[in-house]
Amino acid sequence: MGDDAMRRFPVPDRADLPDDVRERIDAETEEAGFTPNVFPAFAYKPAHFRPFFDYHDALVEDSTLERGEIEMLVVTVSGVNDCLYCVVAHGALCRIYNKAPKLADQLATNHRLADLGDAHREMLDFAVKLTESPGEITDEDVQALRDAGFSQEEVWDITSVVSVFNLSNRMATVADMRPNDEFYDLGR
Repeated sequence: MGDDAMRRFPVPDRADLPDDVRERIDAETEEAGFTPNVFPAFAYKPAHFRPFFDYHDALVEDSTLERGEIEMLVVTVSGVNDCLYCVVAHGALCRIYNKAPKLADQLATNHRLADLGDAHREMLDFAVKLTESPGEITDEDVQALRDAGFSQEEVWDITSVVSVFNLSNRMATVADMRPNDEFYDLGR
């Protein structure tokens, strides 16, 4: 099961996984047509796998943000953090959900030069500041999002996505998680 999913930690044997973790991986494999390496990698610690993916699911299923906006946030933050896995995997999702084959590459390298409207640029400026200098976030930064048209709940959701993917990026980097080859071509 995805022995190449990560290089610094052993990928658990599928047969050794708890039933619920194995079932979740099987469901993701069926939906994607391949097993995204994040699943066997995070299965290294099933007790961490469960809440991580539960929170991820809540972020995308119970959000005031469009899925394309979530993926824009993920790719931008992952680019700032130099997270290869998330830039490539979520870059594919960003291209698909936004129907924009160049957008993920623009966001991963410099969101300020991407083909975006003012509200999304403000959203991504906030995401970068929260990633690089969280202690410098002010009332004015939150108000700038509100002034750009984001509701209070959307500001919460933006912050949640950025926060979780800062965690995810650090885990993927330390584990040396590798993107699946399939991600490179999706949505192009």
